[in-house]
Amino acid sequence: MAIRMLFLITVFILFGCMPSVRYTYEEIRQFPPEIQEHIKKGEVVPGMTFQEVRLAWGPPRLSRVVPSEDEHEIIHWVYQDMPFGPKTILVFTDGKLTSVISSSPWRSDGKQENP
Repeated sequence: MAIRMLFLITVFILFGCMPSVRYTYEEIRQFPPEIQEHIKKGEVVPGMTFQEVRLAWGPPRLSRVVPSEDEHEIIHWVYQDMPFGPKTILVFTDGKLTSVISSSPWRSDGKQENP
């Protein structure tokens, strides 16, 4: 019984940590080839639309409209893997990704900012 329980927990942990496919070929073939490559690699880059980012990273944990003094629509998408963990905020202006704000001490290449 204990071995079976240990096996089930191990399987759950392993499959829970595996990245899931967020798109099908049919969903991304409408985009330019360079955007398709970014989506396949799970990367987001400035200029991407809401749909392209959602296909690359999945849905955000939180989405909020930010008041703007000019006539631009500013929306923040918040991604956070664990409660109280580092956050990444994607800033969209008029429907396009304009910046990425991260509270993680890791750079996008996997190295620490201040080792």
